Amino acid sequence: MALIVQKYGGTSVGSVERIQAVAQRVCKSVRAGNSLVVVVSAMGKTTDGLVKLAYELAKTPSRREMDMLLSTGEQVSIALLSMAIQELGQPAISLTGTQVGIVTEAEHTRARILRIEPERIQRHLNQGKVVVVAGFQGITSTEELEITTLGRGGSDTSAVALAAALQANFCEIYTDVPGILTTDPRLVPDARLMDEITSDEMLELASLGAKVLHPRAVEIARNYGVPLVVRSSWTDDPGTWVISAKPQPRPLINLEIARPVDKVEFDINQARVALLRIPDKPGVAARLFGEISRQDVDVDLIIQSIHEGNTNDIAFTVMTSILNRAEAVASAIAPVLRSHNSTAPEEAEVMVQQDIAKVSIAGAGMIGRPGVAAQMFAALAEAGVNIRMISTSEVKVSCVIANTDCDRAVTALCEAFEIYSSSTSPVPSPQAIPPSPPPHVRGVALDMNQARLAIRQVQDRPGTAAKIFGLLAQHNVSIDMIIQSQRCHVIDGIPTRDIAFTVARIDAEAAQKMLQQSAVEHGWGEVVLDNNIAKVSVVGAGMVGQPGVAAKMFEALAEHRINIQMIATSEIKISCVVGREEGVKALQAIHAAFELAGTERIQVPA
Repeated sequence: MALIVQKYGGTSVGSVERIQAVAQRVCKSVRAGNSLVVVVSAMGKTTDGLVKLAYELAKTPSRREMDMLLSTGEQVSIALLSMAIQELGQPAISLTGTQVGIVTEAEHTRARILRIEPERIQRHLNQGKVVVVAGFQGITSTEELEITTLGRGGSDTSAVALAAALQANFCEIYTDVPGILTTDPRLVPDARLMDEITSDEMLELASLGAKVLHPRAVEIARNYGVPLVVRSSWTDDPGTWVISAKPQPRPLINLEIARPVDKVEFDINQARVALLRIPDKPGVAARLFGEISRQDVDVDLIIQSIHEGNTNDIAFTVMTSILNRAEAVASAIAPVLRSHNSTAPEEAEVMVQQDIAKVSIAGAGMIGRPGVAAQMFAALAEAGVNIRMISTSEVKVSCVIANTDCDRAVTALCEAFEIYSSSTSPVPSPQAIPPSPPPHVRGVALDMNQARLAIRQVQDRPGTAAKIFGLLAQHNVSIDMIIQSQRCHVIDGIPTRDIAFTVARIDAEAAQKMLQQSAVEHGWGEVVLDNNIAKVSVVGAGMVGQPGVAAKMFEALAEHRINIQMIATSEIKISCVVGREEGVKALQAIHAAFELAGTERIQVPA
């Protein structure tokens, strides 16, 4: 007999008929010999209606009262579903987040789970009851016992956290689509259903805006080894399994705020090749990395910074053992990338740097916590280590530094994040490798809700990144891509570079204003905001060691005359910033280029 946690979203319980269908499914699983905990969201658009009511009464309703109000939506759902299950002859009981002991931090409207006290649930399960739990909510551990809500994706988070606390056999997430698809079926109707995906890949896709699972839920599943499956509420299809490697044991105390960094990695066998002042137009990256792919040069990080005038810079890192081959390819392609009839040596200049190292911190959910990257940069600054390149993903932040600084950097990072051992990282972490060889690209995602901020002419010295991202962390601004330009300008005898990063569009204007005030104090240049961007990404654990993946992505964009404004990569993700009006076209072009289409068209119910 298995212990299963099931979660049903708002559309799955949006009407009497749908609640009855869920009750039938629940009872069928119980008859098969399983014990069930069922987590549900508020019915249909209930939450939206409650929010509207609040704003009709108050311009800025208090966050406490919003939690009190919104938590009622789930109470309606759990009571009705329990009645429907009881009507089918199966004992059931509805419980709020408070009653099942979901204890959160005292942060209204966006609380994180500290612990779960599952004794009451276990008692009801032992009595043969189905326990129906209100998702999205909890209670503080303070004397006041305040009701809190978990923010966006809160019911997913509730379900997976309960599965971890109860040591359930697995957690089922029921939704509008038959599982996890290669991309958004609303934009690409022939998106293909995946049988399985690794938790690292799912974290990347979830953080990029794939709405099937919230990153917080995937993070908990990864950290506690909870088997997770996403299925349709409307069919009995098997859905998609999210696979997590067996994790290191960790306590269930501070469940969502436990240490976000699991390990520190380093690689001292790296070199950097940069092409400076290449034309800022469609097709340039495709030509460069197409030739790199044909010459079978395996690239690690790829960085394209913001443009300066009509030119741009692209840099990439390779293993030192193939540096000569990589430099030869770059030198051969450089003349082709120069302006027509131009012989100016400063155009498409090839710059090679040896004796560099890559240091990384790895762990689930880091980018969603603004202070983690800032803490890394601060630790490196305190150790006197200058950062030359930065690469970010949902599970890793990497910095390229001088080889001679590597030991000092690793020691500083281990101390800062209380990690007691470090490791070399020539290959991806075992958690990113599923049992069978994965496809090069698992899925494609589009994020239309980002904006780009660029700070011109920041000092190229230790501590600069720590100051910038420390300020943003203090204001709770989460950062996604971070790009440090390769081109250096000397101003008053001080070398400077531009640094650009993407943030949620909702945070962009406030972040710009805050950085503009700091720029005067620190001597930085102009702070430029661009809201007219989109980010398109490919994700796949199998792209490591496959130099043709980046080339194919860039070629797909070039064929559709889509200009790439920024590039950033990690071991399992390649992201490009493009113009906002070209975002959907870019997604569709890349999805087609990697032949990810399925044989059936996915219909998403209203």
